[in-house]
Amino acid sequence: MLYKKIYLGMLLLAGSAFAFAAGTGEKNDPQNVLKSIQLAAQKLSYSGTFVYQQASQIRTSRITHVNDGGNEIEKLEILDGKPREYIRRNDEVSCYLPEQKLVQVEKDVNPESFPALLTQNAQALAEIYHIRKGESARVAGLDCQTYLLDPKDGFRYGYKLCADKNSNLLLRAQTVNTRNEVIEQIAFTQLQVGDIDRTKLKPGFNGVANWRIENLTVQSNISSGWIVKQLPAGYKKTKEIKRLISGGAGGKTHPVIQMTFSDGLGAFSVFVEPDSEGRTEGSIQQGAMNITARRVGDAWITVVGEVPASVVRQVVSSLEFRPVK
Repeated sequence: MLYKKIYLGMLLLAGSAFAFAAGTGEKNDPQNVLKSIQLAAQKLSYSGTFVYQQASQIRTSRITHVNDGGNEIEKLEILDGKPREYIRRNDEVSCYLPEQKLVQVEKDVNPESFPALLTQNAQALAEIYHIRKGESARVAGLDCQTYLLDPKDGFRYGYKLCADKNSNLLLRAQTVNTRNEVIEQIAFTQLQVGDIDRTKLKPGFNGVANWRIENLTVQSNISSGWIVKQLPAGYKKTKEIKRLISGGAGGKTHPVIQMTFSDGLGAFSVFVEPDSEGRTEGSIQQGAMNITARRVGDAWITVVGEVPASVVRQVVSSLEFRPVK
């Protein structure tokens, strides 16, 4: 995915997460379990390896997460292809690029990556999905309970979420199409929980103290004037930001607007940047991912998301710029 965020017994800090997950009545309510899945990802300390499969592509990553007195510290290591490490401290992410000896720092990042898949609009899930309890399963050597989310319309995929029976930490998430075929999945293959070695949170590259630091320019909560006139039902805009991206001749920068929309599980982003020569309009699909790029006036628009192609088409066709007064 373009700009894909992947970064983006259990030890329970203060015991509050366990009380939420295992409270009387709530444990058997699928909707409340979904809330506790999100809470577990934020409050627990864990370290593990997970595999992300999208169509024929398989990517392996390792995550270490610690909640230290209400502060989240998380390290994501990309194990395939070019080495990359992302270290998140609450809403600030540092990306380590060893081939350039560069650290890119971005602030105001929403922590919405596996195993914390639920997003800001999660409270409305029951309105757009039929949520029910499925079968028991086993993932990464742990017993887990499956929860099925069947969409009530054609604007979203279905999901199979498998959460650890003891803590509700999400162990596997599968995306399914209308034929109930798995078209994308992400799952732990190895997981250690509780009493995590804090040294695992440090950068794994040598000499990072001498690397160049680049603070990415990001403006949050902007109003660019771009709107989606016919937003598919159930989706809401969760953020709108503007970045300055390096690239082009002479290392020039140009602004990129990103609007993100979510229904609580499925999400897509609209990227708006100045048009340039040599770009070809078109659409591609890989697994659950759909991407469409086209020109709208003097702007180059890219819509990308793990949503059905019909959603992307509707969004692209209804984009409009209305100058902010």
